[in-house]
Amino acid sequence: MSALSSAVLVAVMAFSFTHTANASVWDKKMTPAEVETTLDKKFEEGKYSAKGADTCLMCHKRSDKVMAIFGGVHGAITSSKSPMAGLQCEACHGPQGKHRGANEPMIAFGKDSTLPAEKQNSVCLSCHQDDKRMNWESSHHSSADIACASCHTIHAAKDPILAKDTEVAVCTSCHTKQKADMNKRSAHPLKWNQMVCTDCHNPHGTTTEADLVKPTINDTCYSCHAEKRGPKLWEHAPVTDNCVNCHNPHGTVNQAMLTARPPQLCQQCHASDGHASRAYQGNTGLGGTVNGSAFTGGKSCLNCHSQIHGSNNPSGKLLQR
Repeated sequence: MSALSSAVLVAVMAFSFTHTANASVWDKKMTPAEVETTLDKKFEEGKYSAKGADTCLMCHKRSDKVMAIFGGVHGAITSSKSPMAGLQCEACHGPQGKHRGANEPMIAFGKDSTLPAEKQNSVCLSCHQDDKRMNWESSHHSSADIACASCHTIHAAKDPILAKDTEVAVCTSCHTKQKADMNKRSAHPLKWNQMVCTDCHNPHGTTTEADLVKPTINDTCYSCHAEKRGPKLWEHAPVTDNCVNCHNPHGTVNQAMLTARPPQLCQQCHASDGHASRAYQGNTGLGGTVNGSAFTGGKSCLNCHSQIHGSNNPSGKLLQR
């Protein structure tokens, strides 16, 4: 037996089903508690099939969804890293025991499973342990009881969440607010798949807020927007503090993904100094035209204070040059 098979066997045998599941019964015959008790007994007995996947396929080969696994990495028999090289189907679904004919439950994955997400995920994590998943237990997805199978499609030649052209669609099936934002007039090119969610976030968790791939929000932004990185001779406090003070990276209706339109955005801070203390709204003239000024027309405050992200000019104290 390979090292991988041994590791999976130990993980599966140690699988504890003490948490009461809140899902449907197995084949409409057993309660969730009975399913867990039966599985617990099966793991203690450890009665794996002598013929592995061949036994399973006697019934399940008619399912295209089941057979699709042989087109992907999890079904690669020749790979020592694949479950098919060891316990095969039972490496993930548990020992067969007396399952044949649906007489006993197996480990099921996804939204229809009787098992809680934590138990499902422990099977996946028995193999998938690396530096990209080391913070899974403290991640937002783990805290929300999201199962690996909620995002990943194992029985497939190509997992949609791992493909750049389909990743965003999978993520936004849950993150609907971000889906709405990315379709606004000013947004990162997520809807054209020129960027994907994992360019900025690690869905398996990190030690930073929002599971960002970099230590801070600004460091994440600077990985593309390097020209905004300081230090500058004259710095703008909200810029060095946090990019999202002014921008919503998922998209807004305002230019440059600003959270509000200038001068209103600027006046959230500059409300009591000099000309910024006046409320500039712009005046609507005859026929609905806007009679703008340097304070309201064009780029508003940026008509004069063009170096809003900071200036290196000796005379740039007011970010005008």
